[in-house]
Amino acid sequence: MGESVSRGVLVMLMTWVSFSALITWTWYKPGEFDRVAPYRDNVSATVPFSARRKPGPGLVLEKVPMPTELLFRDDAYLRTTSARVVALHERGIELDRTIFYPLGGGQMGDTGALIRAEGERIAIADTRKGDSIDSVLHLPALGSALPEPGETLTLEIDWPRRYALMRLHTALHVMSCVIVAPVTGGNIASDKARLDFNIDISLLDAASIEHETNALIERAVETKTVWITDEEMDARPELVKTMSVQPPRGAGRVRLLEIPGIDLQPCGGTHVKNIAEIGAIRVLKIRSEGKHNKRVEIALAL
Repeated sequence: MGESVSRGVLVMLMTWVSFSALITWTWYKPGEFDRVAPYRDNVSATVPFSARRKPGPGLVLEKVPMPTELLFRDDAYLRTTSARVVALHERGIELDRTIFYPLGGGQMGDTGALIRAEGERIAIADTRKGDSIDSVLHLPALGSALPEPGETLTLEIDWPRRYALMRLHTALHVMSCVIVAPVTGGNIASDKARLDFNIDISLLDAASIEHETNALIERAVETKTVWITDEEMDARPELVKTMSVQPPRGAGRVRLLEIPGIDLQPCGGTHVKNIAEIGAIRVLKIRSEGKHNKRVEIALAL
C-alpha cells in the first residue's frame, strides 16, 4: 500500500515538472520577438527581446514597449535633431525620439526626411501613431531604403509645411471662440483647415467670422502649454469643445493649449508661440454637411 502511494506521488510530481517545462518552452517561440526591443538603458542601447531575462528559473521574456520622446510637445519649432532607430515595423520606422508630429486631432502627419551618416536621405511620406501610448511611426516613401536598428539618423521635417499647419491649427482655436457652438469635427491640412459645428447655418456669416477672428489674432497673445491630471480633466468637462474626439486618457495627464483671455482646451497638436504669427485668415466657404455638421473652411490670407 505504502509503496503504491509513493509511486503515485512520484508519477504526479514528474507529470507536474514535465507540464511546467512544457509551458516554459512553448511560451517562447523562436522568432516571435526577434525585432529590436524598444528598451533603453543608461546609454540608450537597444537589445533584442530574446536577451531580456528576469531572475528565477527558466527564461521569462519581457515585452516592455517604450514611448517615443515627443520633442515637438516642448518645442514645435525644432526643425532638425538626431535620433536612434529603435525598431522597424511593417507600418514604419520607430525612433527613440522625434520632431515629426503624427496624424491626430485632425492635424496631418509631418513629412520630411531621415538622413543617414553617409548623407543618404530616407524620404518620410507621412507620420502616424504606433500601437502603444506616445509611440510614433515614420512612414518611408515607396522605394526608400530602410535604416538599421540602432542606427543614428538626422531628422529633418518639411518646415514650411509644418509651420503652415501650426498657423492654421492655432487659427482654428481662435475661430472656435468666435463661433460659440459644439465642435463636431475638424481637419487641418497645409493649405486649408476647417471646423464643423452643431449650429443653425443661418447663424454663420462668413464676413463676420473672418472679421472677428482676425480681430482676435491682432491682439498678438502668447500661447501657453498647460498640463492637468486625468482627474482634473474629468472634473472640468466644459474644457472639451469637440464632440467627436475626447482627450486621450491613460498617460496620467492631459495637455491643454491656453491662449490667455481667448481660449483654453485640450489639444496635443502643434501651435505658434504667438497668435500674431497666424496672420490674417479668410473664410473660404460655409456649407452644411448634415443636420449636426455645419462646416466653416478657412485659409491663410498670405
